[in-house]
Amino acid sequence: MHRAIGHPVKKLRVAIINDYQDVVRTLDCFSKLEGHDVTIWTDIVEDIDVLANRLFEADVLVLMRERTRIDESLLSRLPNLKLISQNGHIPHIDLAACDRHGVVVSSALTSRPSYSTVEFTWGLILAAMRNIPFESASLRQGHWQTTIGLGLRGRVLGIYGFGRLGSMVARIGMAFGMDVLVWGREGSLARAKAEGFNTAPDKDSLFRLADVLSLHLRLNAETTGVIGPDDLAMMKPTALLVNTSRAELIQPGALVSALKRGRPGKAAVDVFEREPLTNPDDALLRLPNALCTPHLGYVERDNYEFAYGNAFDQIVAFATGTPINVHNAHGPKQDH
Repeated sequence: MHRAIGHPVKKLRVAIINDYQDVVRTLDCFSKLEGHDVTIWTDIVEDIDVLANRLFEADVLVLMRERTRIDESLLSRLPNLKLISQNGHIPHIDLAACDRHGVVVSSALTSRPSYSTVEFTWGLILAAMRNIPFESASLRQGHWQTTIGLGLRGRVLGIYGFGRLGSMVARIGMAFGMDVLVWGREGSLARAKAEGFNTAPDKDSLFRLADVLSLHLRLNAETTGVIGPDDLAMMKPTALLVNTSRAELIQPGALVSALKRGRPGKAAVDVFEREPLTNPDDALLRLPNALCTPHLGYVERDNYEFAYGNAFDQIVAFATGTPINVHNAHGPKQDH
């Protein structure tokens, strides 16, 4: 759906895409774009012809994280584009292609943790362990208490990756009275020990002992596919695997197969190999022991104020001729 905004004094033609909830215009930070010609697109579009047509006139493209890949095939069809602005890491942007087309890429890499993802992780854990979504739906159909859940106190919380988010999830686990067990690279193990957490002697022990296993690894060449069928097969039939990080940490198809075999007994997943996932017949979505949500971990108003606020600050700086948080080498195109 195409939704244009007002008629401010035209300075830069700004296109904001993938605003799924149509929320950007309601943010306080949106006022930073006053005076620019802003168009917001709220629908999900993967067709490059549609994208190229929509964005043809844009001077500035605003992204939300990794929802759209920006590469040569799209950039070659956007002759007016001068700036791509967003917040966070940019593995989905081809910087070399942006250099060739004279497009500046600005993205703030800030130290603010995604607190909302940590909170959402615990929402998934509680919902899955106590069968909350199922019981709520069952109640609306006239049924009363059809399952028996598992509590958290005294059970083992496995944390795979003790970075900023993993460490916060671990501390909350202690508040629930769980026995926290950490595994990861040497840095993760050292940080966990420094905070007084127990560490697993090896990766196998983490998977074998955890009642709840939460993944908090950054996706890179080393961690892609780091979890395979043999790892999952070691988990308890009563265990819950939680993934609010990246789907690609698990080898393709391995989680679906493991859940069908009953080890682990459940999964709570907020990330998928292909996003956005809009196919209701996806194998994972059809499993009754998988609680699936549409990548909501970071989707929270304060987080959006922060992320879009940084993106809009970068636009303001670019408009004054002093771009900030630039990731590539070449300057902007010159208007002719």
